Amino acid sequence: MKSGPSVAHNGGDPIPPAPTSASNWNRRPYPLPMPRRCLDFLYVHASLTFVLMVTFFLCFGVTSVNLFILLKMNLDLFLQYGLMVIADGALEQLFDLITSAILSIIFYLLFKVCERVLVERLTAKKFGASVDAPREAPARKGA
Repeated sequence: MKSGPSVAHNGGDPIPPAPTSASNWNRRPYPLPMPRRCLDFLYVHASLTFVLMVTFFLCFGVTSVNLFILLKMNLDLFLQYGLMVIADGALEQLFDLITSAILSIIFYLLFKVCERVLVERLTAKKFGASVDAPREAPARKGA
């Protein structure tokens, strides 16, 4: 029996080789959450980005108005009356409230993307830009 990196200590089962940079083990099977060209488009068109930001903020407000109060009341109804309320449509209302919460989160995230693009545009720092040369630390006085 070999005693090296290719043989394991548990009876000789081979150890799979370590992944290399040429393998696909660390690649995403799905696209990035926000495509680069969308961010570049938003960065170039500041007025459209502002309009989208306001629209997403208003949609977030509409979908989240009284959401927590209605959700609490719906859950209290289930706790108080049990499964009887399913026939009255409380389960459908619960799914509608959860869908509204998810939609509200999506609108909020889109609002934050637009906000970040505008802030970085106003501060003249492009989204995800890397610095070519690292800054050197300033020399200390007296050294």
